[in-house]
Amino acid sequence: MLPADLRSAEAEALTAIEAALATGDTGLWTVEFRFEGLRLLPLALRLLEALNTAHPGVRMLLPDAGATALAKRDAPDFASQLASLRDQMRLQQADGASGGLLLLVGPTPADYEEVEQVCALHRGLVLMLNGSLEDAAVGIGSVARERRRGFLADWQSAYALIPLAEGALRRAFPAGWQLYRRDPDGHRFVADFEQKPDAEQRAAALAGEGGPGLAGNLQAIESLIEGLRH
Repeated sequence: MLPADLRSAEAEALTAIEAALATGDTGLWTVEFRFEGLRLLPLALRLLEALNTAHPGVRMLLPDAGATALAKRDAPDFASQLASLRDQMRLQQADGASGGLLLLVGPTPADYEEVEQVCALHRGLVLMLNGSLEDAAVGIGSVARERRRGFLADWQSAYALIPLAEGALRRAFPAGWQLYRRDPDGHRFVADFEQKPDAEQRAAALAGEGGPGLAGNLQAIESLIEGLRH
């Protein structure tokens, strides 16, 4: 069943995150709330506060100095645990490999190199909230393929709640991915997947025995194009 609202989703996410983090002392994990218009910083600060109980000293990293300053203004009690990616890189270069839990908030393809370097020098757990490190503009050449096979492939999903045109995708570790169909009276569970389903797999599951139809064919084409990009 899908959570009823954002706060319910956050509570569900925290349970899934703790289950994921408990699997080892190192690892790269993602958390996704892909709602249009979502105010990410308040959500990130609530997550930081919740995680700090079980992981005292968790360090939240933001893309740049401006975002870091804004976070420190909004959460002065956690100012010492807030930093930019560049701040973390300088700290690591000065003190060597670090441990503990890092929470990366909203990195973009422009931050790819910094995120990769921070993670390479970190000897603890890393949790990335609403990151988008893949860059379609990189193209379909060897650089994009190497990134996908390498660093980007190392990330695992702890929690995801992703609205779709046809419904929603949900993942709460340790369970797999769940697809829901949007009906006039709400969302209906459709299928489970071990791995995140692409557009073609979603269309096939939603169509059932009736075949994918025009919408499904369009989604399959979209999936093919996306695959060529990466």
